[in-house]
Amino acid sequence: MRILGAAVLAMESLVMGFALLLATKNESSSTITVGGVLAICFMLTAGLLKKRYGWILGSILQGAMLGYGLFVTPLIFLGVLFTGLWIAAIVVGRKGEAARAALLKEGAPKVEKT
Repeated sequence: MRILGAAVLAMESLVMGFALLLATKNESSSTITVGGVLAICFMLTAGLLKKRYGWILGSILQGAMLGYGLFVTPLIFLGVLFTGLWIAAIVVGRKGEAARAALLKEGAPKVEKT
């Protein structure tokens, strides 16, 4: 779960950085600054996913990305896309962790020597 979430946040940080390069021509400096702070927060939050507050902060940042899309309209689509990937990382990650826990509970399969 953590690897999927970190991948989503890292990719979102990179996309946000590249989107800021495109937004420099049309947007104000405060909008660019907020976008830069968001990009840095995405990257830093990817390292915090070992704890529950990292996941909460990641979810809050997804909302911030959607809100930022109201100021830089091309980012609305990307915000929706990454929010969907974030939700998928949580759902698929939980299923994967449950399957891993079930395998660990059963124990390692014994291999017979011939």
